Amino acid sequence: MTVLMICLAVVVVALGYIRLAPSDPNVWHKLPAFEADKQFKAGVMRVVQAGPDGLARLDRIIQAAPRVKLLAGSVDQGMITYVARSKVIGFPDYVTVKQEGDLLKVYSRLRFGRSDLGVNGKRLQGWLNAL
Repeated sequence: MTVLMICLAVVVVALGYIRLAPSDPNVWHKLPAFEADKQFKAGVMRVVQAGPDGLARLDRIIQAAPRVKLLAGSVDQGMITYVARSKVIGFPDYVTVKQEGDLLKVYSRLRFGRSDLGVNGKRLQGWLNAL
């Protein structure tokens, strides 16, 4: 019984940390250099032709999505990072979008774990389809 209680406490603490861990903009509000689409186990990178107002339009779509909060940046600054959380456990994913001329560069990645099981790519594709 004691082992079960310890295991349960560990799970509760881990889930609490996932939900409550602070998101430092100095760590997550960054965009690595890339010029083409890329898919990897922890997320995706996309380059999209969106016109000069693409960031403003995509910002409206993303901000209307459930469980998404602005972390840093703005349309006026030309780069924005959001925290998108999974529905059940609340795993945070970080989505950074930057306007470069008529292009949008989007980098969506997980914080915890090694694989996002394609979640970032699916979420991002839905937003881009709406764009």
